[in-house]
Amino acid sequence: MGLNLEYDEGQTPIDPEERRGLLIKTISTRKELDEHEQLNIEDALEWTLKKNFTGKEILTEKFIRDLHKKMFDKVWRWAGTFRNSNKNIGVDKFQIPMQLKNLFDDCRYWIDNKIFLEDEIAIRFKHKLVSIHLFPNGNGRHSRLMADVLISKVFHKPVFTWGMHNKQSDDQIRALYLKSLREADNGNYTKLISFSRS
Repeated sequence: MGLNLEYDEGQTPIDPEERRGLLIKTISTRKELDEHEQLNIEDALEWTLKKNFTGKEILTEKFIRDLHKKMFDKVWRWAGTFRNSNKNIGVDKFQIPMQLKNLFDDCRYWIDNKIFLEDEIAIRFKHKLVSIHLFPNGNGRHSRLMADVLISKVFHKPVFTWGMHNKQSDDQIRALYLKSLREADNGNYTKLISFSRS
């Protein structure tokens, strides 16, 4: 039984080698995969809520990898491992460690010098993280949880709601999210920040 995946707009396809990293061989559809991943992500969320992380801990490669691993380690063998293939999005696979280091340096500077408001710092960090595209899969969900960790543990503010209070359909909410991401790609973070608190 093979894994039959259909991709929505904005999702990065998993290549055949990465698919072989699936730990639950009975999964055959996107719906089943999403359900198993969501259960795993809930474990990671609980882990983040129980721990008192500092900014110094959060802005490290170790934390980034550990969080991804906790989010997907029951589903994917490569959870917490940087991708070793190039995708339709993201930097070249060999540039990941350096781009991530630069992002940490930038974020520390933003925090230390209060360059942006707190929500904007977390959202800019999330946006840049997903644009680097560290992992074979789960980058969007990982970057959103990283923004939640940053805003709650460093700034002691409530986590983002990511459109949860929006009364529109899931498809419409996703379209709004993708539109706000595209605006952020062009340097305008206003809609993405607004969406994150909607």
